[in-house]
Amino acid sequence: MARVIESQGGTNGSPTLDQVARLAGVSRATASRAINGGQRVSARAQSAVDSAVRTLGYVPNPAARSLVTRRTDSIAVVVPEPDDRIFADPFFAGTLRGVTRVLSERDIQLVLLLARPGASTARTLRYLTNRHVDGALVVSHHRDDGFAEHLADLDLPCVFGGRPWTAADRVAYVDVDNIAGGREATEVLIERGCTRIGTIAGPSDMTAAEDRLAGWQAAMSRAGLPDDAVEHGDFTQESGERAAEALLARHPDLDGLVVASDLMAAGALRVLDRMGRRVPDDIALVGYDDLGVAERTTPPLTTMRQPVEAMAERATRLLLERVDGRDGTHPMRVIIPPALVRRASA
Repeated sequence: MARVIESQGGTNGSPTLDQVARLAGVSRATASRAINGGQRVSARAQSAVDSAVRTLGYVPNPAARSLVTRRTDSIAVVVPEPDDRIFADPFFAGTLRGVTRVLSERDIQLVLLLARPGASTARTLRYLTNRHVDGALVVSHHRDDGFAEHLADLDLPCVFGGRPWTAADRVAYVDVDNIAGGREATEVLIERGCTRIGTIAGPSDMTAAEDRLAGWQAAMSRAGLPDDAVEHGDFTQESGERAAEALLARHPDLDGLVVASDLMAAGALRVLDRMGRRVPDDIALVGYDDLGVAERTTPPLTTMRQPVEAMAERATRLLLERVDGRDGTHPMRVIIPPALVRRASA
């Protein structure tokens, strides 16, 4: 049986577990169980221990407590992205706000793991394998990073922000319906009367990007429009500029543009401004995210809103349910619909 390691009569005058047990009139083992979760403790003994803890001002030793509970009271947020993107993209700030809002309710520590491709990914996987945290929330994952398979095999409680490429039947995830979002963004331009619509898609190794591209393709096919005007970026503003330049060089007749993120759309707007193409008169544009960037562009962006903070909150609560063993036998999938926000660019 695991037991709490506690100094006997601490030299700094702090109350000990033995003193709590004596005041409560219970054994040391019962006092330990009552303090560390109340398993196999009667209501009377629990009340007596709680009263003794308050009277003495006893504070459990975190290291000793973890021996009993096997918990670290910490959750990892794993982000397999370069540092510069994490601190420049409002998606990550919104995600962390949602996560910390939930963790603060439980006094649980957030551990941020920046898992850049290569050695950093291997180091992160070793850290998770060694169970330094109680669970992991993985966001912005890529096809080859291996997190879904590794965590599913490890049986560490985990939730993914976005559908993983592999092991999707073995891990829980919270996602937005990106296919529907890509389709609706395209339909906005079709209904406007655009007939030559291109798209700047996200990186092809991310499911969110591929799903938004699939939605664009579905809408174009249904309308009988050509779907050959495609360029990829990496969700950054700089990549949006490069993609827009390449796309418009190949297809100068475009009158509509669906862009898979608002940051890339902001880059596309800069290119259109340099070319003297008026938005939306000459070319209409729809973005994706609505995380603050869309409101500040010129003109403001029509975009598909994905509720990032609410998704992060839902994913974190789902993760805590898994950590607590309250999630049932099958991993849960939560799919949230996006919402169209109309502004001046379309």
